[in-house]
Amino acid sequence: MATMTFFGAAGTVTGSCHLLSSGDERYLLDCGQFQGPWEIEKLNYDPLPPVDQGISGLILSHGHLDHCGRIPVLTRNGFTGSIYCTPPTRDIARLILLDSAHVQKEEYDWKRRRLTRSGIEVASPLYTTEDAYYCLDRFDRTIRYGETIRLSQKMDLTFHASNAGHILGAAQITIDYPGENGKKRRLLFTGDIGDGGRPVVPDPDRPERPVDVLLMEATYGDREHRSYEASVREFEETILETIRKKGTVLIPSYALERTQEVLFHLKKMHEKGIMTSDVPVFLNSPLAIDITRLYHRHCSFCRKSLAGVMKRGGSPFVFPGLHLTETVEESQAIHHVPDPKIIIAGSGMMTGGRIKHHLKHHLWRDTTSLVIVGYQAQGTLGRKIVDGADTVRIFGETVAVRARIHTINGFSAHAGRRSLVEFARQADPELVILVHGEQKALSGLAAAIEKEIPRARILVPKLGDKVRI
Repeated sequence: MATMTFFGAAGTVTGSCHLLSSGDERYLLDCGQFQGPWEIEKLNYDPLPPVDQGISGLILSHGHLDHCGRIPVLTRNGFTGSIYCTPPTRDIARLILLDSAHVQKEEYDWKRRRLTRSGIEVASPLYTTEDAYYCLDRFDRTIRYGETIRLSQKMDLTFHASNAGHILGAAQITIDYPGENGKKRRLLFTGDIGDGGRPVVPDPDRPERPVDVLLMEATYGDREHRSYEASVREFEETILETIRKKGTVLIPSYALERTQEVLFHLKKMHEKGIMTSDVPVFLNSPLAIDITRLYHRHCSFCRKSLAGVMKRGGSPFVFPGLHLTETVEESQAIHHVPDPKIIIAGSGMMTGGRIKHHLKHHLWRDTTSLVIVGYQAQGTLGRKIVDGADTVRIFGETVAVRARIHTINGFSAHAGRRSLVEFARQADPELVILVHGEQKALSGLAAAIEKEIPRARILVPKLGDKVRI
């Protein structure tokens, strides 16, 4: 008998972590970090599956922090198994984890200076740079799409990966395992799956049938995205209108995938002649700069048209007027550059990073355009702004929200409801388990799939639940 136990992304969007147990074998699918307000982030300090009970390995769907961010905790607890992932995911996760450890240390030092005097106890960082560094040894089993890996010598337990169309190297995970009476069963874990039709990464592969159990994300399970073409038009119009008014465009962007897509479209605007190098574009994120370089290293995982350009030494992400600002001094100097200008900085949900400094300087100006191109989880600074807050607190100060707010959800790397339902229909499983979504998205997607596949049993687990599969 096989079971799934849910240690994250069950009833929440972040913290993806699911334990597959089959006989004596136990494998984790992802080991991600909870992100958002403290009520969510404190879940990071809850126990992970006990390593001393034997975790044979970890299969990592992709390199976003909410899917890999607790791996240093797992290895610190004694995990010595292999981490299976694609080559881009391995390299991306290494950068993400080391950056996360650095950010946690900075935030801890800042909070300790500000809050300890008030008698408020500050939680220690989830892990240190050393913890992140030592976990890198576990990334020792890279896989290609379509390659079958035998997980166990004792049991008929194998898996293979296919393209998820989410970010560079993201994978759907298909696991074949023995069911009752030794009959083979198949689990398909989508990880995070894309909508398709994006310029940088290929479209997701269709589910490989037969599928008995579908473990599926539900981030946008209750709504559709605006069309991608309309989103690109809105993006370009917003940029050009702000330039005409000699304002600042702020783009809080995830360092991974969203930044590269934004750079791609800004280059297209240069190629079409509708934007010139007179308007400086600052990529103000050392992590995003490093990850963009990885897109060139692993260009074979990009769309073929872009891969050809990069193999010939070109870049779809570089154009006249682009400035890569890596140091703190360079970041601070941006404030003295006259408008118009465009600033791309992390974090994507505006919970930390350099974007908060730019928000403090520009959010109160009516000539500023804040262009939001990514998901904003409940409780984050970004969500408060999207929900219409008149003022927000940034670094202990009250800042008025006078900037024009543009939410362009068509850039999302996650599939919308229609695509999710269609994927489930194609898989046609007997059991659908929905994770990685807020309650409204989970219930909305469950209802839609129930209408499309009436024979399927649909479960929405909570943290700690164990489900027989």
